[in-house]
Amino acid sequence: MNPKSRKSVRSLKSWLFTPGTKADQFKKAAEVRADALIIDLEDAVAPSAKQEARCAALQYLEGLGPDRSLPCALRINAPITRVGLDDLQSLLNSSAEPDFIVLPKCESAGEIRFVSTWLREAGKSTEVIALIETAKTVAALATITGADVKPAALLFGAADMAADLGAEAAWEPMLWVRSRIVEMAACGGIAAIDSPYFEISDAEGLQQETKRSASLGFHSKCAIHPSQVSTINAALTPSGQQIAEARQVLVVNRKGVGSVDHQMVDEAVARNARLLLQRAGITTEN
Repeated sequence: MNPKSRKSVRSLKSWLFTPGTKADQFKKAAEVRADALIIDLEDAVAPSAKQEARCAALQYLEGLGPDRSLPCALRINAPITRVGLDDLQSLLNSSAEPDFIVLPKCESAGEIRFVSTWLREAGKSTEVIALIETAKTVAALATITGADVKPAALLFGAADMAADLGAEAAWEPMLWVRSRIVEMAACGGIAAIDSPYFEISDAEGLQQETKRSASLGFHSKCAIHPSQVSTINAALTPSGQQIAEARQVLVVNRKGVGSVDHQMVDEAVARNARLLLQRAGITTEN
């Protein structure tokens, strides 16, 4: 995708994971109206199928035009592993240019700088998304988001984080990690993407967790099945009334302190209005 026409990462509500071994499903993301596709070369691919998945993913990405409407991300294996280095080197040597590269178990700002530098030297505009899924990464968040080379977003990996901590991957045990990710993403001025909801058949549970994520400060949520996308989009899409109220807040804010629907409007309220409009894909000058 042309960097000039690339959608703001904060406006992308749903990110659909698709295994690299299932090339026939890559186009499914657009069909179910996901905001972004993540082709997975890591957890969803068996060790014996890594090369097959890598080739299929790069072939698909090479065939996409620069003006594609669906943002694409490629989750490689950790660059500190042999297979991860092979993923990265293959990408750098190809004409493929995903919008984002997802770095699993990213535990330092140095890893992000390393990968970003190689991408720039290869002439690619691909941005880095740091996958936050280990206790060491949580400890390093301030350094990661405060570095001169920042990721475009932090993506929470609940399953691996729970395993690393010896905790349950439920909402309550993971709340403190989610809160920390949102806090550090805000400090760094970058997006926060929430982990998938793993009970595929539980649409009500997905809706509740997505709304909780949004209220906490996450900009978007990942899906592991196409059926989850519509629920995520609906939960994260501001209503027409919310958009109208946000616009009115900004109109009042430009005139100074005032009120909208008996609520005082100050700069803090205006900031929330701008964030809501940004989530709706609406840019503002104020």
